[in-house]
Amino acid sequence: MSTAEAAAPLVIILVADGARPDSLAAALDAGAAPALARLRDEGALHTVSSVFPSVTGPAYAPFLLGRFPGPVGLPALRWYDRERTRRTAPDHARSYVGAEMRHVDTDLDPAAPTLFELAPTSLGALNVIGRGLPRANRLGRGGRFALRAARTHFRGDVAGWLSIDRDVGAQVAERVRRAAASERPRVVFCALTGIDKTSHARGHDAPLVRQALGIVDETAAELRADAERGGWWGGTHLWIVSDHGHSPVRAHDDLAGAFRALGHRTMAHPFTWVPGADVAVMVSGNAMAHVYVELERRTRPWWPGLAARWDETADALLRRPSVDLLLLPHAADRCEVRAAGRGSAMVERTAGPDGAWRYAYCPIDGDPLGLGGARRCLTDAAALEACGDTDYPDALVQITHLAGAARSGDVIVSAARDWDLRARWEPIPHVSSHGALHREHMLVPLLLNRPPATTPRRTADVMPSALAALGLPVPAGLDGTSYVAPR
Repeated sequence: MSTAEAAAPLVIILVADGARPDSLAAALDAGAAPALARLRDEGALHTVSSVFPSVTGPAYAPFLLGRFPGPVGLPALRWYDRERTRRTAPDHARSYVGAEMRHVDTDLDPAAPTLFELAPTSLGALNVIGRGLPRANRLGRGGRFALRAARTHFRGDVAGWLSIDRDVGAQVAERVRRAAASERPRVVFCALTGIDKTSHARGHDAPLVRQALGIVDETAAELRADAERGGWWGGTHLWIVSDHGHSPVRAHDDLAGAFRALGHRTMAHPFTWVPGADVAVMVSGNAMAHVYVELERRTRPWWPGLAARWDETADALLRRPSVDLLLLPHAADRCEVRAAGRGSAMVERTAGPDGAWRYAYCPIDGDPLGLGGARRCLTDAAALEACGDTDYPDALVQITHLAGAARSGDVIVSAARDWDLRARWEPIPHVSSHGALHREHMLVPLLLNRPPATTPRRTADVMPSALAALGLPVPAGLDGTSYVAPR
């Protein structure tokens, strides 16, 4: 093997799905993940903001496209196709839980390139988004694996998910190890879902979650050992990141049932074929939901045109203890935010003189996001900083981008702490959940095996950083910026 081949850059992204920054740091300090602790000592451990909705699937878009999920076509894990362009009759509802996950790639904006499309060669495992990845390089796919995953899911077999993680991690390491230097993938993306599954079932601080983290640690250790033996560790970037956090759930609300109780014919998963439905409730995470009203409309209505008929319904929702925030989109770049007992405010974005977005927070009759008053003309970085100490990290940016997305709901619900919005139909009863704008859901760890050139801020920074590490050009229009110096 030549020196050039050995030193060719390689980016490995391990998604510890569902990991919280505080839980990871505690595990490292306790010696429960020695390989990851070694990476922290040599590189850095940062806390960064994920996206809204903070849900597996949509929250992978930042890693692989450098974009927030709503504007590129993934507004949530479940959504309603008002335009009838993607999801066929009879229900026009989309769910990426199960067989419809195969539609993710075609649901994505074709003008937004994936990391797999831009990198010379890639390997992916449980990556949800796979556009540009050759079928032979997709691990955790195929009929046999799908049957195994479905059996594990519907049985509520938490230990089974840990077994899947072990097998997937081992397969990824073997594929990288056995590849000839000229054929070694330059991007390796591997999602390990055990932390999320065990957190849902037992709580984010349960011993079983530590076991799931141990599998991430073992996978990282094996990949590193192979790279050191093979002589390519010097050119390897190994990053461990999460897509969302978790927080305890003590009560479950049936949000779809709430609309039925108000007299609406309501569709919601898993039973979405409801003739004559006028409301669609699409829950994700399960701590957020898109609500679509007046389903006969084929073009998206904005809240000012809906308020006369639906304002009482909005007030009724805010009276429910399960509801923390209501987002009411007024236009593509304006969204009203309401919170019970904290009033309402308008969140806006406009294009600045440099072409970059500027954000504003304009209280109407309160301070629902807890920012302490009006904020205007905030840059992307300043908007993140303004929300940094609140319960809603990066809320100004995330709300405006999701609320204005074409496939988003007419009302967007972010659940109250200790609640989620789906009372039935989960094979694993949820004692912990995610998806909302709360900091426990939005803040995630980013562990790097070498110090970054600049401080990472968001998960959207991962994709442009991978391109920079590979010496590839970074496309314009991304929502993230590179923390790796260009090669």
